[in-house]
Amino acid sequence: MAYDPPPELGAMSLLEIAEAARARRLPPVEEWSPARTVDSRMRIAADGTWFHDGSPIRRPAMVRAFASLLMREGDGAYYLVTPQVRQSIAVEDAAFLAVDCRADGDALAFRLNTDELVLAGPENPLRAEGDPDLPAIYLSVRRGCEARLDRSTWLQLADMALGEDGALTVSSQGATFDLVPA
Repeated sequence: MAYDPPPELGAMSLLEIAEAARARRLPPVEEWSPARTVDSRMRIAADGTWFHDGSPIRRPAMVRAFASLLMREGDGAYYLVTPQVRQSIAVEDAAFLAVDCRADGDALAFRLNTDELVLAGPENPLRAEGDPDLPAIYLSVRRGCEARLDRSTWLQLADMALGEDGALTVSSQGATFDLVPA
């Protein structure tokens, strides 16, 4: 089965972005409660690279498939969940990277390193961590997982945020987010 990535964010309207995000069919991981837990021998590096047994996973389709099974528990542990087993996976920073951003009307749309599209808002908030001079911005994606904005996406967002009053805030779908860590 061929994979057709979504078009570039700049070529899509807000409605098209919202429809693409809604149309993504994900496995019902939340409904599965496997009794067995094993180590997947996988990790996600801070730069978004997925590894298995120390070797990078070079097939984007495999990364997308694994990402669709990913969830984060309340204690911060990450798992790949199937109906039969949940497999622990090490995550160095965030499970995903936000690699592009676009403002359209009252919404901010992000493309992840897995080609997923996410609209920031009350269900997918942005949060700032770290040092005010060099913040790390995270976007809630799903199932407790987040995407860290890469440098170019952070700069795109900062350009959008710079207001006349000097505040670094952005709004999306009725929610306002401060881009400076508290």
